[in-house]
Amino acid sequence: MEETRGPMVAEMRPVAQADEQIARDAELLSSQLSAMRERLFPPSAKKALRAFTSGEAAKLIGVSDGYLRQLSLSGDGPQPETQANGRRSYTLETINALRAHLAGQHEAGGAKARQYLKWRDPQRGEHLQVIAVTNFKGGSGKTTTAAHLAQYLALEGYRTLGIDLDPQASFSALLGYQPELDLTGNDTLYGAIRYDDQRRPLKEIVRPTYFDGLSLVPGNLELQEFEHTTPRQLAEHGTAGDMPFFARLGAAVEEVAEDFDVVVIDCPPQLGFLTLGALCAATSVLVTVHPQMLDVASMSQFLFMTADLLSVVREAGASLNFDFLRYLVTRYEPHDGPQAQITGFLRAQFGERVLTNAMLKSTAVSDAGLTKQTLYEVGRENFSRGTYDRAMESLTAVNGEIEALLRAAWGRS
Repeated sequence: MEETRGPMVAEMRPVAQADEQIARDAELLSSQLSAMRERLFPPSAKKALRAFTSGEAAKLIGVSDGYLRQLSLSGDGPQPETQANGRRSYTLETINALRAHLAGQHEAGGAKARQYLKWRDPQRGEHLQVIAVTNFKGGSGKTTTAAHLAQYLALEGYRTLGIDLDPQASFSALLGYQPELDLTGNDTLYGAIRYDDQRRPLKEIVRPTYFDGLSLVPGNLELQEFEHTTPRQLAEHGTAGDMPFFARLGAAVEEVAEDFDVVVIDCPPQLGFLTLGALCAATSVLVTVHPQMLDVASMSQFLFMTADLLSVVREAGASLNFDFLRYLVTRYEPHDGPQAQITGFLRAQFGERVLTNAMLKSTAVSDAGLTKQTLYEVGRENFSRGTYDRAMESLTAVNGEIEALLRAAWGRS
């Protein structure tokens, strides 16, 4: 009698658990990003800022190209690198050294000296300017705005500190750090605001970047610990340790205040304890808005929630006196009718609190981001002239308007 066999059962492959698969994907992606960085920025696999032409350097310093040439020919002050063809190129370090040299030729603290060296003067009551860039909806251009603003201020000669509060750490990546490779434990702002005995001074956490005059407190997933430990601390002890949770970020920044003129904080895309701490530490706030109806509706809810939570911390003792609060329209397409209507609607509601200039949507910014760079880092030769010029004009107009606001807060013209 022939043996009866059951249906053939296909050989089953073992199915990976979700956490294991995600962990493998994370390792794979991280290794590929590391390899990409080594290809793009050899031999040290670290980012470096390009040199500037004499025309660019003169514009940054605020002198004519002819005057800069005279300084070079006479050997007066820090000297540029001179190519075989006679062209001069300036690093940002050289530009900043020239600023200090030219300021030293005039009365200390005088208007002419301050034209070259823009550092704030505490004796004149010029306080540290802390700008929180925030919105809790992704895609509003928050991190791109924060990175370009921080770099612009450094290029203009301000001693600038960037703080990455987003656990995803895109701000840190744009400024040259890959969190899972370049950071270990306690290397983020969390190390300076945590509740236990492992807390560190912020001075030990601040890192230099490849932009002379721009330092960074990087971010990574460790920041999420503050969102977990704060409610536990409040539940177990009724307080948040030796100081309220909303005052911890401001106290940490105060430790390094004498070293900087401006702090730019890239807030996480959520209204948690970190964002509240940033808003309480801020002297000014920049809210990015993409001009789409869903984004504007989302911002409405964000503003309601922010107002409610800030009123609670204000009653608990927080000081919330902003020098300025501004809304910045980002990824703006001027020929898009609905976007123009929504932008007009925002201006009608908020008046001067909407920045006059909008950040245009540009392929130049997107293309630069493919190599983890900003528009200030890439050369004009990498794009069509019109595309680059339009993007740079928009970017500089926005950041120049913000610079004017912080100078007004210091009482400068």
